[in-house]
Amino acid sequence: MRKYLDVLRIADFRRLWTGSTLSLLGDGASWTAMAWLAVTHGGAASLSLLGLCYTAPILVGGVLGGVVVDRYSRRMLLIVDSLCRGGAMGAVPLLALAGLFHLWQLYAAAAVCGLFKILPIAITPAVVPELVPRDRFAAGTALETIAQGVASLVGPAIGGALIPLLGAQAVLTLDAATFLAFPLFVLRMDHRLPRPSGPAGARADGSRSSWLPVVRLVLRDRPLLAITVAFSALNTAAGMLMVVQPWLAHDRLRDGAGVLGLLVAGLAAAELIGSFAGGTLDAATRPMLRIGACQLLAGTGLLLLLGGHLPAVLAGQLVFGAGSALATVSSQVVRYARTPPELLARTMTLMRTLMLGAIPLGSLVAGPLLAAHRYTATVLVMAGVTVVPGLLLCAVRVPAPPAGPDRPADSAEEHLVEG
Repeated sequence: MRKYLDVLRIADFRRLWTGSTLSLLGDGASWTAMAWLAVTHGGAASLSLLGLCYTAPILVGGVLGGVVVDRYSRRMLLIVDSLCRGGAMGAVPLLALAGLFHLWQLYAAAAVCGLFKILPIAITPAVVPELVPRDRFAAGTALETIAQGVASLVGPAIGGALIPLLGAQAVLTLDAATFLAFPLFVLRMDHRLPRPSGPAGARADGSRSSWLPVVRLVLRDRPLLAITVAFSALNTAAGMLMVVQPWLAHDRLRDGAGVLGLLVAGLAAAELIGSFAGGTLDAATRPMLRIGACQLLAGTGLLLLLGGHLPAVLAGQLVFGAGSALATVSSQVVRYARTPPELLARTMTLMRTLMLGAIPLGSLVAGPLLAAHRYTATVLVMAGVTVVPGLLLCAVRVPAPPAGPDRPADSAEEHLVEG
């Protein structure tokens, strides 16, 4: 715990982390509200379409984000992201208040949020090394994941509790307010979060936005490629689970929005537990084996969902969430250690875009299966796409990391050991 408190004493990191956590808190509540609006107005098919609209634009946003994250101030980009997503989310309750609400408007708002979502996902981890000393880096990385877990735990619980009291539209209004709060924290930071400086001799024309060196790095670096493929599969299962949760609450368990909030918050609590544990682990002599074992654990936990009973579902989500969070924290250390500083933001953007881009695939698969009452098949597919890549990760060994122009190979090794 002292490691985390030491990092949070760094004022700029604390401001960024707090603002990001508030924004993520609104995300957790708003997803519960959007999913409830979709399932009550259109059933499983609407859930599948909502999941697609919320996650598929991440692919487009990732391509565009990779062009801008290294060319413009990260401070400005975080503010633009918050204003755009806050405006889109706030428009839905305004339309409902005017009596003009239709489901396609919910899909459109979800698409706008998905389009811009990649910016903070890529920028926040990329600036952590600029705000946190190397000896506290592992704790800083874990806190980023913990922020997602804390917000995702509390957010859905708030959403599930407020929907019966105030309505889903009011929850979306609260989310819009949290988006507007994030820029205030960013503006209070002393660090200006400028665009990163490139390596010596870098051209000012298109070198900051070229995908070629990033794609080449990921394809040639076996651990980075393996992590990208395996986590894309893991997120396919996560995308399916996004559709399964509201379907279970509405069609199988029939206990309303409160149970949906419990399911989403329960998964977030598991991820939080895994994130805390991951930040306290010592360095692994075979980090890829650790990552693979955690993914195997996550996939095995999904099998507990087969019965469809609430206690077993919660237990399965606990194992899945904790295992996936442990894998995420461990993989972050490997990713940072193997990426040259001048490519870090674009590499994070590419990898996270590919990983998160698998979520809509999961939504597309789960929707038709559940509409056809193939719940058992849905669970088995989720478990399979998680377990098989986990086995492959266990077989990958970490060679010496590549040395960038400003990063000697030995410094990257030290960074990996510290994680």
